Amino acid sequence: MNAAEQQLSDAAREYHRNPTRGKISVTPTKPLSNQRDLSLAYSPGVAYPCLDIQADPSKAYDFTARGNLVGVVTNGTAVLGLGDIGPLAGKPVMEGKGCLFKKFAGVDVFDIELAERDPDKLVDIIASLEPTLGGINLEDIKAPECFYIERKLSERMNIPVFHDDQHGTAIISSAALLNGLELVNKQIGEVKITVSGAGAAAIACLDVMVSLGVKRENVFACDSKGLIYEGRPGGFDESKARYAQPDTGARTLADVVKDADVFLGCSAPGVLTGDMVKTMADKPIILALANPEPEIRPEVAKAARPDCIMATGRSDYPNQVNNVLCFPYIFRGALDCGATKITDEMKIACVREIAALAKAEPSAEVAAAYQGLEMTFGPDYIIPTPFDPRLITRIAPAVAKAAAESGVATRPIADLKAYTESLDQFVHQTGMLMQPIYMTARQAPAAHKRVAFAEGEDERVLRAAQIAVDDGLAHPILIGRPNVIEARIAKAGLRIKPGKDVEICDPEDDPRFRQYWETYHGLMSRNGVSVEAAKAAVRRSTTIIAALMVHIGDADTMLCGTLGRFDQHLSHIKDVIGLQPGHFDFATLNVLLAEDRTLFITDTYVHENPTAEELAHIAQMAAHEVRNFGVPPKVAFLSHSNFGSSKRPSAIKVREARELFRDLEPEVECDGEMHGDSALSEAIRSLNVPNSTLSGEANLLVCPNLDAANILFNVMKMTIGHGVTVGPVLMGTAKPAHVLTPSATVRRLVNMTALAVAEAEALRRR
Repeated sequence: MNAAEQQLSDAAREYHRNPTRGKISVTPTKPLSNQRDLSLAYSPGVAYPCLDIQADPSKAYDFTARGNLVGVVTNGTAVLGLGDIGPLAGKPVMEGKGCLFKKFAGVDVFDIELAERDPDKLVDIIASLEPTLGGINLEDIKAPECFYIERKLSERMNIPVFHDDQHGTAIISSAALLNGLELVNKQIGEVKITVSGAGAAAIACLDVMVSLGVKRENVFACDSKGLIYEGRPGGFDESKARYAQPDTGARTLADVVKDADVFLGCSAPGVLTGDMVKTMADKPIILALANPEPEIRPEVAKAARPDCIMATGRSDYPNQVNNVLCFPYIFRGALDCGATKITDEMKIACVREIAALAKAEPSAEVAAAYQGLEMTFGPDYIIPTPFDPRLITRIAPAVAKAAAESGVATRPIADLKAYTESLDQFVHQTGMLMQPIYMTARQAPAAHKRVAFAEGEDERVLRAAQIAVDDGLAHPILIGRPNVIEARIAKAGLRIKPGKDVEICDPEDDPRFRQYWETYHGLMSRNGVSVEAAKAAVRRSTTIIAALMVHIGDADTMLCGTLGRFDQHLSHIKDVIGLQPGHFDFATLNVLLAEDRTLFITDTYVHENPTAEELAHIAQMAAHEVRNFGVPPKVAFLSHSNFGSSKRPSAIKVREARELFRDLEPEVECDGEMHGDSALSEAIRSLNVPNSTLSGEANLLVCPNLDAANILFNVMKMTIGHGVTVGPVLMGTAKPAHVLTPSATVRRLVNMTALAVAEAEALRRR
């Protein structure tokens, strides 16, 4: 195991072990704080819903979690790229699948690992779980048994059964095929498809592609023994037989890939060579889906055939075929309409929505969240990114509609528009909003993601720099003494190499010192800073050096503040980088990503007691920043008073700020002054102001002063469990720069690194 693999294995084990063992838990959804709660949750109150369900089984969807509960079931016979490792060893994968279901679509999961290899016994066991679950996601069961098990379960059970390894891959690759053929102007009924691999995923892909119009006689499938053809010695199982070709003498992948319009790979690394690609038809489409190493690398395929369109299963190349594009959302729609099956019509609806989304014009929020990324339909964008927030709002309603039309929806959704709006609300209440920022940072050109870290000797900074390098987020510039940095890198067991992976700026001996102090003197001479004082300041303050780097252009953005006082760091940024034109001052925004909502809080660090005018401008800056996260801002001006209940000056100030903000941003939903519970609950708010100008739940909380904002943020930070915090996000700077706090964790440093690079990339592209 090399150093990189060792680092990954250590980090993965630590991630799964701490702070809580495993990745999922069961959390009560109702309070259990007194005797009455207990009597309702259990005996005697629980008897009433039990009797109702006995009389009408459909009531289970009203009174229990069954309608939002999927069983992720495996026997561990085909786990990821690990093979037959058994059910217990496969449990971390099943827990991970549960995390994805919850994160992307709000679906709860029981992971169920079964020590049973007999297909018929597996069917019996899984079918007996029907009273517990709303759906079954079969996972990592080897072929050909997986085909039989899914078919039998679908026949016996009245809940959706879905084998993601087959159908998830099939749906996404088929969407890629449709869009690829559109770009190269070829008809689906005329193309020749050559396939490497004939397992569950490949056969399922072909089945969906045939249902979309591909002709069976145009499919040439190869397994480990070569082309599947009629009369092949040794035979083959039933699932492969329908794609057997007449025996024409062709035997190998190289024989049948010649003149192929499409290559589909669900097999092994490197089986498709550049020389083979050269023999393909004009403008070939190559879907090389083996993971983690595809059948052919995109750069090799492009070198052989620059006219090819390429998709892989990897996140570091365009057109990633990732099952998370599909399975959370097809289950979301199926569960919400009470589907008894996953029908072919539901799968095709999913295919067409994924394909259509790649061609859709991004909304303002999506465009803002993916700043700097080209999300335009073309050879490098034939399927959406896995973190496009529109996936759930497009796929789930289409699946629910198809379920109703195919007669399997027991609770058809009458108002699809209202349903779609409810899904949109879910998107903005989850912690998915950092993913577009990470993607923007990864795809920014290497020459334009230089991040100057003022505290380059801090171990947290060094660990964040390692992650930033590993993930391709940034090119770190560490400001500090080289011998100290190198010693701490070694002590921490990190792999970043100064001069290669990271740049070091030595404040005691850097060839740019003269340029830096002269620039600083030029900026500060009118503020009583002499030449000698300028030299001393640049030697003494690494934050000044970082700010000068950004000002001059030696860095694209900067982070500081893990040591020292916030106000001191901010004053250096103000002196060197300055304010963005049109802004009266800086302000800060902190983000809390909890499991059930995302909240933005301002102003947490700058203005001690802003006036009404200042508060309105702070809210305006914050609303713009919220949009940059891809979220429509909903603003609540918080106060100790609730809608005019107090005449104290602080309440009046907040009331006036809200009116001023409405003049500045008339299109943004806002209200105030109000209590915090009113901001987060429409029901509570409606009791006080039935005609409130804010709908649903506020996501941007504007506090009346620094004390209130800072206290609110820090208390909530400690109460959201495994939630993530981002910030402080410094607003109003002429160029991207951020001041963190001494409590910043490595995770927050990485988040802010990605954000800073994304901001710099957006500024560069303007």
